[in-house]
Amino acid sequence: QVQLQESGPGLVKPSQTLSLTCTVSGGSITTSYYHWSWIRQPPGKGLEWMGVIHYDGSTTYSPSLKSRTSISRDTSKNQFSLQLSSATPEDTAVYYCARVRPGYPGSWGQGTQVTVSS
Repeated sequence: QVQLQESGPGLVKPSQTLSLTCTVSGGSITTSYYHWSWIRQPPGKGLEWMGVIHYDGSTTYSPSLKSRTSISRDTSKNQFSLQLSSATPEDTAVYYCARVRPGYPGSWGQGTQVTVSS
């Protein structure tokens, strides 16, 4: 059974880059037809999809975040990462990584709180 675990700093200063890593076990991030996403939930708000890195390494981003978001992967470590530049307090949220395959149940990490504050 696949497991995902987010990791990274819990506190980021405004204007800095927010960086998180998702470590995957029990399944390869290069397996066909699986897609690896980042989602966040600001306090008191709903879930926001940020972007995805597909099994072939291509990426797709939310239009609203595209200019600040980069998702990459390290296949040797079976990890994928999120970088969100020019962070503001509005980026404060619980960040989740998830595995998605259309037509199948998704798998999510437990989430990690990131606060953007000076």
